Amino acid sequence: MPDLQAHLHALEVALQTKEVRSSRARLLEVLAPDFREFGRSGRSYGLAEILAGLTTEVAVAKTAIEDFSISLLSEEIVLATYRGIRLNDDGIELRTNRSSIWRLEKDGRWRMVFHQGTPAA
Repeated sequence: MPDLQAHLHALEVALQTKEVRSSRARLLEVLAPDFREFGRSGRSYGLAEILAGLTTEVAVAKTAIEDFSISLLSEEIVLATYRGIRLNDDGIELRTNRSSIWRLEKDGRWRMVFHQGTPAA
């Protein structure tokens, strides 16, 4: 499981980079067709909204991941949890408890099917 944890951590980190966020093709390699997100803001997003929003972002904030761990829910489903840290341009640090559900697809790729962000104290 350490290799899987490292792999999913790398995918979560990649999703925070401009390289991946600005590329529809790269996002579709990582996000499942039935992807759903409940954002930190409380808003709900489907894949179409995420693709439209991320690929048109002007700037990507500085981010970090702390306390990343995974729980195997089945052989093909994994829950990842971590604390996300974002440093805004104004110097304000936002901490968010995050969870993602990853599914092993028929093509052998792990794709995110669900993501949630909840403001952390």
